[in-house]
Amino acid sequence: MTYIIYAAAALFEIAGCFAFWAWLRLAKPIWWLAPGMVSLALFAWLLTLVPSDAAGRIFAAYGGIYIVASLIWLWLVESRVPDRWDIGGALVCLVGSAIILFAPRG
Repeated sequence: MTYIIYAAAALFEIAGCFAFWAWLRLAKPIWWLAPGMVSLALFAWLLTLVPSDAAGRIFAAYGGIYIVASLIWLWLVESRVPDRWDIGGALVCLVGSAIILFAPRG
């Protein structure tokens, strides 16, 4: 369930940030900011649903998922295929996220 929450959070974060990017860098109308802000609020809310007593650990583990989601966005939305370095780096980050999430703690 944690990975589903992270995946949804990543989608909302990337979409929200992209709305700002589109307004500032692609000359989209200012109204693009409204759904962008809603999307970023949903992203933040979703991260609170991940079971943990430490916010920093949740954010750290989320980083790997965000990186993978960003590369998927790059490919599907921006029509740029990630290269082997992108994919290798993302795999390293996923391993790091898994260690942070699932390490035995006493």
